[in-house]
Amino acid sequence: MRKFFQDIKADIKFKTAGPGQKLAEPPRERAPKEKPNAATSKSRQGPTDEAQMAAAAALARLEQKPKPWLPSSQDAIKSQVKKELMAEAAASERGLSTDHKLFLQGPVSAVEEETAGLSVSGVYFICPLTGATVRKDQKEAHIKEAILLHSSRDPVAASIMEIHTFNRDREKVKLGVETIAKYLDNIHLHPEEEKYRKIKLQNKVFQERINCLEGTHEFFQAIGFEKEMLPVPGQETTEEYYVLKKEALTKLEDLKDYKEQLLSSEPVKAQLDRQLCVFKPSPQAAQFELPHDFYNLTAEELKREQRLRTEAVEKASMLRTKAMREREEQREMRKYNYTLLRVRFPDGYILQGTFYAREAVSVLYRFVREALKDDWMPFELLAPGGLKLTEENLAFNECGLVPSALLTFAWDAAVMADIKASGEEQKGSPLKPELLSAVQILS
Repeated sequence: MRKFFQDIKADIKFKTAGPGQKLAEPPRERAPKEKPNAATSKSRQGPTDEAQMAAAAALARLEQKPKPWLPSSQDAIKSQVKKELMAEAAASERGLSTDHKLFLQGPVSAVEEETAGLSVSGVYFICPLTGATVRKDQKEAHIKEAILLHSSRDPVAASIMEIHTFNRDREKVKLGVETIAKYLDNIHLHPEEEKYRKIKLQNKVFQERINCLEGTHEFFQAIGFEKEMLPVPGQETTEEYYVLKKEALTKLEDLKDYKEQLLSSEPVKAQLDRQLCVFKPSPQAAQFELPHDFYNLTAEELKREQRLRTEAVEKASMLRTKAMREREEQREMRKYNYTLLRVRFPDGYILQGTFYAREAVSVLYRFVREALKDDWMPFELLAPGGLKLTEENLAFNECGLVPSALLTFAWDAAVMADIKASGEEQKGSPLKPELLSAVQILS
């Protein structure tokens, strides 16, 4: 892969080296390079430099791996699941598997050494059930494990979470859930009629809408159904049915509650960990080295990059309209799922956080405000180049703040003028003391 990118760089150098020269000819003086107009350089810039930077960044990403996650804590079901996870860890004395130990304890520290030099070691998420912080590539497995462990404590709640979380097709989930709700409604409305308490598993509707969903069988069994082989009316054969146990008929209100829970539940989603960091003043604030997690590129798409870079060299010499440039910029922006943003304060301290590329600028304002000692004071954020971020509804990728950017913090000028006129002065850093107590050095 390293040779792949080296060949691309050599090809770009050759194509941009200028006109050739015969060996017998006397050496020609190089024509001085034209300095780009500062007002138009940004809008007319071709994608060649970006392509080379993308190649170099992709090559660097291939040599890096993310760091381990560290556990934390959170709410109701979460606290119970966390206890169960701890109990599972204690079960190691009874022969816990190596894989399960890694799930509970996190990856080995050697991974941290391999991520040295990166601005951030990867993208991390917080599990809403356990409160643990897990790497992006471990997120789904961790949530699934947490739900399954919870099934021993509350099988109904766990099976509902399975249905909504483990099945990706939301339309199929909606249809399946509504069908199950009709079964339960019929039982609740007609408890004396035996036909409503039996569900034929080979029924076409059951097979197409329910059987195809993960977690549905666990749900039926958790609320009081059991499988039985029953004779088919008018035939000598038997077929498999779900039959509601008699004791469940004495708890019809519970069935109604289970139905409401099933209809109102949402998938269990991990929350993006901002990985908030504060750094001391550093001349390296604008330098970013990102891991592969920040890029929406698969191995196959990397091959496509070679073709795009070749086209970029040709397009650089073509006259392109504004609409063509904007379409190309939008295509570039879609390559990124996440962005790493830094905000430099007047005293030089740097606040860093990880965001979704499609999150709104207002999220960044809220993130910064929560870090301020005086969070009531109005402030502004300036993008690279000094442009004020006033359109807070725009997404980061729409503002060009991906996959990373260094912004500047500035207090509202009018408020600062009033403070100065009153004879008061701001003392110390605007950041909260607890953040400054954990300040790091930007390497």
